[in-house]
Amino acid sequence: MKLPFSLFVGLRYTRAKRRDRFISLISIISMIGIALGVMVLITVMSVMNGFERELRDRILGVSPHVLVQDYSGELKDWQAVEKQVKQNSQILGASPYIQSETMYRHLGLSQVGIVQGILPEKLSEVSVVPENVIAGDINALEKGKYNIILGSSLSRQLAAGVGDKVTLLILSQTKMSLAGINTRSKRFTVVGIFDTKSEVDQGLAFVHMDDAASVLRIKEGITALQLKTEDVMQAYDTAYELNTLLEGNYMLSDWTRQHKTLFNAIDMEKKIMFILLIFIIAVAAFNIVTSLVMLVKEKQADIAILRTLGASPSSVMKIFMTSGVVNGFIGTVIGVVLGVLLATYLPDIVSWIETTFEVRVFPQNVYFVNFLPTHLLQEDVIKIGLSAFAISVLATIYPAWKASRIQPAEALRYE
Repeated sequence: MKLPFSLFVGLRYTRAKRRDRFISLISIISMIGIALGVMVLITVMSVMNGFERELRDRILGVSPHVLVQDYSGELKDWQAVEKQVKQNSQILGASPYIQSETMYRHLGLSQVGIVQGILPEKLSEVSVVPENVIAGDINALEKGKYNIILGSSLSRQLAAGVGDKVTLLILSQTKMSLAGINTRSKRFTVVGIFDTKSEVDQGLAFVHMDDAASVLRIKEGITALQLKTEDVMQAYDTAYELNTLLEGNYMLSDWTRQHKTLFNAIDMEKKIMFILLIFIIAVAAFNIVTSLVMLVKEKQADIAILRTLGASPSSVMKIFMTSGVVNGFIGTVIGVVLGVLLATYLPDIVSWIETTFEVRVFPQNVYFVNFLPTHLLQEDVIKIGLSAFAISVLATIYPAWKASRIQPAEALRYE
């Protein structure tokens, strides 16, 4: 196949052995530098995506995606509201709850937290708590039994296990009298402990909704109806659609009001990390500039001969740009392949290191995960690959332009 003149000569220069081997060494170093930069960038972005996914699944697996509340503070006839909201295809599940601030007491230990009265059969539709019960059974929350399930951190703070009796002081039912402060209290039996490895484990507990209504003296109505959406990142739009569906009779809010700042901070960290690591590729691209400048110096006589044979300055420029672009392309491809492989098998590599050397990279008592999560996204790989290649192309412009400005007479004067 016949190649264009500039491309043909540029590829010949790339493959040809040079008189100065130092130029070849710099060229190889530039390819290795770009490959390493791309590989590291893909791996780091995949790890950050993995941590974001784990954090999102753990936090939003417990927190409601969308809340439906009544302006009066008590949502009555929640079954009818549930039937209405499930007309929206984005709604995967709904669960009612009654909530109150409380103080837990056991063996002289106390802890302030939140108690939620739920229906066990409905909670699994919107929360990961039922599948993260590590002791006991959530179905043991039976009406009238006054049973309770504690978060793992809360159970440790209270030194309470399954079978123990925990006293709940309902802070919202506190009254002042001449006799002093009177707070309504009720003893519950611990029938389960859940561990979601998130902050909710520190102060959240579940009881049956009817038991909560009895303790709080609520005759009818609930605090809110929590909803789970198919696409958690579109919860705001879904809440807006539901508000229209419910004709504005209820107050709707989504998870972004509570956790948006956290995920915005993670997104900002990813962008800053991308910008910082892209400088690794930029440094490697400077080696392309160096190698091309030295190549132009070596090939001055060849450039002069090409110019006298009729080659235009733009053709000369394309020749040397081709030589640099090839190096950048090869380095980018190698980096993408190595980065994808490393990001894919990094959790296994870290696990092998922990097993072989008996070390813990992520101690479970310090981090919310005890493994290294990775999440490789195709758009990240494409963005990184294109950015690296674009930097490589830009690095070739100046030396190639200098080559095109060489005058044949000046170059051949001392030959």
